[in-house]
Amino acid sequence: MDVDGHENGFPSALQAPTAQETVQPVSVQQTPSVPPLSPPQTQPVTPQSLYDPLKPRYKLRYILSGHTRSISSLKFSPDGSILASSGADKLVKLWDAYTGEIIRTLEGHEEGISDIAWSGDGEYLASASDDKTIIIWSVELGAVARKLIGHTNFVFCLNFNPNSNLLVSGGFDETVRIWDVARGKSLKVLPAHSDPVTAVSFNHDGTLVVSCAMDGLIRIWDADSGQCLKTLVDDDNPICSHVKFSRNSRFVLASTQDSTIRLWNYHTSRCVKTYTGHTNRTYCLVPCFSNTRGKYIVSGSEDAKVYIWDLQSRQVVQTLEGHRDVVLTVATHPSRDIIASASMEKDLTIRLWYDEGS
Repeated sequence: MDVDGHENGFPSALQAPTAQETVQPVSVQQTPSVPPLSPPQTQPVTPQSLYDPLKPRYKLRYILSGHTRSISSLKFSPDGSILASSGADKLVKLWDAYTGEIIRTLEGHEEGISDIAWSGDGEYLASASDDKTIIIWSVELGAVARKLIGHTNFVFCLNFNPNSNLLVSGGFDETVRIWDVARGKSLKVLPAHSDPVTAVSFNHDGTLVVSCAMDGLIRIWDADSGQCLKTLVDDDNPICSHVKFSRNSRFVLASTQDSTIRLWNYHTSRCVKTYTGHTNRTYCLVPCFSNTRGKYIVSGSEDAKVYIWDLQSRQVVQTLEGHRDVVLTVATHPSRDIIASASMEKDLTIRLWYDEGS
């Protein structure tokens, strides 16, 4: 999602369409090994230091192929059984998260798709497109259930509230919109930012909305009144690529285009943790919290790797290598130690990584 680009922010010279969807299982022999972090030279290298049970040991399990242009978003369904993907090829694809097999392709948008989001019950999937519309799909039927029209420019990001009766979206028209899902009507239009809105999300009980934009601002909104409650900004004011609440809604995780991910305590307006080591200068990369045994932060990088940080120590505990282009987006499974990652035009694959230590 290039700051200076147009369609989805992706470069225009994208790879030509390829063959139909495929899944390539990766055997243990084929799996590229990811060396653990070397211990300080003053310590002897022992089997315990090489295989720390507290550190992740993700290895490549499946390579999914099917998209013909850059992949913009990955989201696991609430029960973890389906992985949804979207891309600049105007398509949403649904994959079996445990076998990598394609389940269904959803076609209906007239331009590329920047973001997708699941409803809480997994029955619906929403997609945000450069055609200025949002489509809410019936997953079971593979058909359009609702089309939301109101944005005046590219729709870049969206998310359901926990009850799935509301949807929040943001776009290149610099607004944040809250929609009544059942009626397909816009309830509120918030003049939220002075640049394109790059991410929006509800907190755990649906009372707050967080948004961020290319203006570098992170804003917290009252979902009911639409009032801006707080604005977070870093001193250097870098472009903010993505933002989301932590599971307990006490913190906000923000990715910025100064190759830094920040964890904010928004109650005190203080940045309490920073995560660095990856490269992020050009694209809107999507970081995630891990949901299972390890407390990690996971993000793609413009050096074609996936980085995993320990949430508390801020140390990089593993890097996943194999992609051949910018890793735009990652997703973490809701209940198992599985990471999905997706890449851009020179690669166009989705990779499923499983933690062998879990």
